[in-house]
Amino acid sequence: MSKKILAFGASSSRASINKKFATFAAHQIAEAEVNLLDLNDFEMPIFSVDKENETGIPELAQQFKQHILDADGLIISFAEHNGAYSAAFKNIMDWVSRMEGSTWGDKPMLLLSTSPGGRGGATVLDIAVNKFQWMGKGTITSFSLPFFGRNFSEAEGIVDEELAQVFQEKLELFVESL
Repeated sequence: MSKKILAFGASSSRASINKKFATFAAHQIAEAEVNLLDLNDFEMPIFSVDKENETGIPELAQQFKQHILDADGLIISFAEHNGAYSAAFKNIMDWVSRMEGSTWGDKPMLLLSTSPGGRGGATVLDIAVNKFQWMGKGTITSFSLPFFGRNFSEAEGIVDEELAQVFQEKLELFVESL
């Protein structure tokens, strides 16, 4: 039976390498029905309790949450902005977290990060793994890809054999948890 995978890069950049990485990862799952989101399609007012009290939860936040609930598993690849989440991702997470139930619907998650540099977004990935474990009951698997331009090809995927092997092991753990 086909599994529904929700995937997105946690960045608002139109040329996001994290969106490319999340897309690649989702398409490595055999027979998966992949739903790719672009955070630019979910631009909302900056979250505040005052704004929520005045106007309620935006329709776009409700739509984003429905995408989560409709999925069997989530793949998120994090862009690192000043050592943390991008503002676009954090705002969506803040709005979605105000709705009933687990923010991430207790879904299994494959959390990824990549960057042009040698740490591959490891700082933001650590933040996400540590935070998300308290935001639901789903299994969390993670992987960081350093030096995106050197280690990734859109035609071939992860070109470094060692990194490709580690990625494959993490992907298999995620698939087993679906």
